[in-house]
Amino acid sequence: MTPSVFSKRYFRLPRAEIGHLRFILESYDGLAFARTLDRDSALVEIAYPENRCEDAAVLLRALTAEIGMQEVAAPEQVPPI
Repeated sequence: MTPSVFSKRYFRLPRAEIGHLRFILESYDGLAFARTLDRDSALVEIAYPENRCEDAAVLLRALTAEIGMQEVAAPEQVPPI
């Protein structure tokens, strides 16, 4: 079995929406995963399997409009998992 390769994108959003984002992503069972990189600035990393790229892109566009996420460049240093 080959390991899954994940694509990653980074977003800032209102802090109050981080829980909502996680709830929505979890409801799509394996489509994408979020982790908070900086709680104070509400920077999150969203990872998804490369083979689900199109599905994830559709969902992320909808969430961007719904909860006010803004895509940003990857931070210089990303903490290990």
